[in-house]
Amino acid sequence: MRPMKSTLALLLLSALAASCSASAREYHVSVLGDDAHDGSASGMLRTISAAASRAQPGDTITVHEGVYRERVNPPRGGQSDTERIVYQAAPGEKVTITGSEVVQGWANVQEDVWKVTLPNSFFGKFNPYADLIHGDWFGANGRQHHTGAVYVKGDWLMEAAKLDNVLKPPGGAALWFGQVDERNTTIWARFKGVDPNAEPVEINVRQTVFYPDKSGVNYLTVRGFNLCHAATPWAPPTAEQMGLIGTHWSKGWDIENNVISYSKCSGVALGKYGDEWDNRAESAEGYVGTIHRALDHGWNEQTIGHHLVHNNHIAHCEQAGVVGSLGCSFSTVVGNTIHDIHAHRLFSGAEMAGIKFHGAIDVVISGNHIYRAVLGIWLDWMAQGARVTGNLMHDNDRDVFFEVDHGPFLVDNNLFLSAQTQLIVSQGGAFAHNLIAGGLHVIPFDGRMTPLHKAHATELAGLHDNPCGDVRYYNNLFVRRGDLSPYDHARLPVWMAGNVFLKGAKPSIQEAAPLVKPECDPGVQLEEKPDGFYLQLVLDNAWTTGQTRQLVTTALLDRASIPDLPFENRDGTPLRLDTDYFGHERNADNPFPGPFELSVAGAQSLKVWPKAAGPTYR
Repeated sequence: MRPMKSTLALLLLSALAASCSASAREYHVSVLGDDAHDGSASGMLRTISAAASRAQPGDTITVHEGVYRERVNPPRGGQSDTERIVYQAAPGEKVTITGSEVVQGWANVQEDVWKVTLPNSFFGKFNPYADLIHGDWFGANGRQHHTGAVYVKGDWLMEAAKLDNVLKPPGGAALWFGQVDERNTTIWARFKGVDPNAEPVEINVRQTVFYPDKSGVNYLTVRGFNLCHAATPWAPPTAEQMGLIGTHWSKGWDIENNVISYSKCSGVALGKYGDEWDNRAESAEGYVGTIHRALDHGWNEQTIGHHLVHNNHIAHCEQAGVVGSLGCSFSTVVGNTIHDIHAHRLFSGAEMAGIKFHGAIDVVISGNHIYRAVLGIWLDWMAQGARVTGNLMHDNDRDVFFEVDHGPFLVDNNLFLSAQTQLIVSQGGAFAHNLIAGGLHVIPFDGRMTPLHKAHATELAGLHDNPCGDVRYYNNLFVRRGDLSPYDHARLPVWMAGNVFLKGAKPSIQEAAPLVKPECDPGVQLEEKPDGFYLQLVLDNAWTTGQTRQLVTTALLDRASIPDLPFENRDGTPLRLDTDYFGHERNADNPFPGPFELSVAGAQSLKVWPKAAGPTYR
């Protein structure tokens, strides 16, 4: 009887799956469609929003070539990872969803300065030229900043502090300035040799491009779009975090293969919901209160996070490429190109980076290319179980910042090529098999009381201050500015072994037998070629014949002392760093130092980006 019942159950499940598959619909959207149509291939809809209002779990929305000037506000999500609602660009077709509108009728004021006056009704309920950027940890630098922007041929002009900056001197930088009265909005712009009535000029009119008004819109896929031009607000960790595209306190989004660009603040937002405490909690104690409220609001592994941000091109965002307070937990950010973040630098604040996460619990940041950012990756508070692995980072002001984290967190197989590599005021970290070409700044002590959690969970296990130490450096390759001497007098124990120090890089007295070669210049240089980025360097077999190194594992790393937790994979299995930057197998008996496991030493020219496709984690 047992086998018969099992067979019957399987048949019923198969029938149910077939029924669900048969009921799934594909809605088509075209700029030539009509929202009165049914969305079939022969009766396409005109707007993505019309398709979103119809789509149910398991359905797909396929958008065909064209420019869609709308904000997509998905009213519902899928039921599970296998029963999603998919929003996708039609294969091989360029689909742009934008928060801007084309503006014509510019009048010449003088030389290359023009102006246009629009009725405030043009903007509806939201006018970016009356909307000031503000919030916790935001620095205005003595002037006003608006969420509006002006674009010529897709690229933006900088906002001027006052009208005189646009008018004088003639021939200066490309700038714009806006002024709003009771009836009209007037924009002046210096276009630098461009006739704005002959070239496409656009202005921001929408706060976001793809973002649900309500939280809990789960299991969406957003794939293959060009998403651009959003008047996004400042996104501190204490407020609702809205991006050009954002998940709004939901679970299980896949944001993949998109071009995401020109957000006044953040590009992708994986962060928190809003409440009455938004922008009213600017302190360590205030953020602890935010965390307690988030726990009451469903911050847990079953409800929040688990997003996949994969293979996107994210650029020209003045706060962050990817931001996430708490809602980023259990997510994966993999294979993205992120660049030109906070490039204008008109305002300041504490939230700017290529990737800026608070509460990066069990987050994997893997195989990304981050450059020309004020900070590459900033893991701020509660990076417990986080792993930063296999990333290429260069031409940033600083590559990584770990702020008041208690660990365990792991940083391995990365290429840190900027002049400044690391700022750390955290414990419980492990750095293994990285190439570190920049300076390291270690803060001896931070008295803020910040959270630690139970293993692989958001549940609080206590608060602790942040003394220097409880870090591990194994098998790294330091070049030029790399300097571990700040750990000479760390308050907590440190573990260091198998590191190589070249061309002026300095070890710590905490390492018993470092390999120091001050005269050796490996000639590290990154070169961009038509097919990608190549790293030129010289590697020496003597680095392994003269020393024997241990494979980095959970057993070697032991436990992060403050949370008393082991270094392990986010599924609880033991760590074993047996592959390198490229996914090649390491020599388990004596792994090569740095991110590459090479059998042939000498001069190398290694294509480090784009990398061959690797695993995509969920």
